[in-house]
Amino acid sequence: MSRNFQLPGRSAVYGTRAMIATSHPEASLVGLEVLRSGGTAVDAAIAACALLGVIEPGMTGVGGDCFAIVAPPGQSPRTINGSGRAPAAATLDSAASQGLTTIEDNSPFAVTIPGAVDAWCQLHKDFGKLDLSRLLEPAARKAEEGYAVAPRVAFDWRRHEARLKYHSPAAAVFLPSGKAPLVGDVHHQPALARTLRAIGRKGRDAFYSGDVADDIVGTLNELGGVHTLDDFKEQRSIYEAPISSTFEGVEVLECPPNGQGLTALLILKALEGWERYASASDEPTRLRLFAEASRAAYALRDAVVTDPTTMPVTVEEFLSDASVAFVRNAANLPISHETRLGSLPWETDTICLSVVDQDGLSVSFINSLFNAFGSTILSPRSGVLLHCRGTSFSLDATHPNCLAPGKRPMHTIIPGMVMRGGRAIMPFGVMGGQYQAAGHAHLLLRLFKEGLDLQSAIDAPRVFGFNRSLQVEAGIDESTIRHFENHQHHVERLETPLGGAQAIWIDHERGVLIGASDARKDGCALGY
Repeated sequence: MSRNFQLPGRSAVYGTRAMIATSHPEASLVGLEVLRSGGTAVDAAIAACALLGVIEPGMTGVGGDCFAIVAPPGQSPRTINGSGRAPAAATLDSAASQGLTTIEDNSPFAVTIPGAVDAWCQLHKDFGKLDLSRLLEPAARKAEEGYAVAPRVAFDWRRHEARLKYHSPAAAVFLPSGKAPLVGDVHHQPALARTLRAIGRKGRDAFYSGDVADDIVGTLNELGGVHTLDDFKEQRSIYEAPISSTFEGVEVLECPPNGQGLTALLILKALEGWERYASASDEPTRLRLFAEASRAAYALRDAVVTDPTTMPVTVEEFLSDASVAFVRNAANLPISHETRLGSLPWETDTICLSVVDQDGLSVSFINSLFNAFGSTILSPRSGVLLHCRGTSFSLDATHPNCLAPGKRPMHTIIPGMVMRGGRAIMPFGVMGGQYQAAGHAHLLLRLFKEGLDLQSAIDAPRVFGFNRSLQVEAGIDESTIRHFENHQHHVERLETPLGGAQAIWIDHERGVLIGASDARKDGCALGY
């Protein structure tokens, strides 16, 4: 369906050779230049992501974590888990000794060992062609010479100005003149430029040992952290087979736990073939049922998803018929009610980008600091801003996701891939913290259930049933909001958009790539 060109909006981008979609135009441009220079989709993803860590500093960076799904043509897709583990000395007792009852985002206990750089280097070793130093130089150059702050970046920066005052090294870098930069202001990160160039020359060792690791560990220890250089040296990414489920005739691939991708699969399984949802003839009812099902699936996620070594259920149990029935039954309960969901059915800010290269290698890639500007802990000599993924840990010893040495917490960032007939047809991602699993399901519902084109499916207004609220974007009309309220939901009108998406549709029959990028961010898709 063609869009109405008299109305505001954007067109999808078409190409025949290669395509990249990111949340910032400069990152898309750098990725495209890598592709046109003979680089692989992985090369382009690393170059674009490294740049985003400079020009979208609140969303991602070398101090965060990374997941990806890589689909080489003619081969089985694989995932890489680049999430970090808790330090060896991070015990419940060590947290209690510091008076912690929860892990706040600005605590050193929130900083698990950053896994992104190791994942980049492993992917580059296995799938890259161009020198790593060449891929990281655009990011280093922007960090050194400066970049103009984009509109959405400035919007997010201003909202988190107070948090950036927690730690003086971060305030010195990210609050020049004592305040957040405005749109179009030029911002510099010279220390980070040196670190990026060191990683380009020496690979993972430049980050996990030597001066950079010394700086990070020293900074965290001064704040009460229990991190050691050995914790950094032992960080390693893991390749795994994806988990998957069918939906409307396609296969949806997600990363296995400790990520929340199985939550997206459960939402889709619950909605497909559900007579109550299928018979809903109006948009408000479908959105409400989607939000209610999401809320129930997230309740199951929060109960059990963690490092797979301590998960009390298997992926198969989580996606079982009993779980589907639980989600459908719980969807009858208004989100605002204090009603207990009953017994479980078993016995027991972020960037995403998508790339397809000229050889058909498809990559869905996501990298995150978790909360905006992560922990706001910055190591001053290296310029590394550290994430806060450890806030996902529970300090309740009876919970599967409780803090423990060497453990990976439940993770929100999830790349996605759609397959048909054994071939990748769409690398995609929907960033947005907790929303991501629901965002995956919502995008695929719009595409495969409602038949929207890719850009329209990304643009469609979003709702999120989470905890006791039904969150709505400004694009949700008043009649739909009244419908939610008439069904006893507490509606929360959001001040910020729900997430942002990037995707590339691979039309194998015509030999065409179709890229789409979320207007909720500054970015775009580019191809040739």
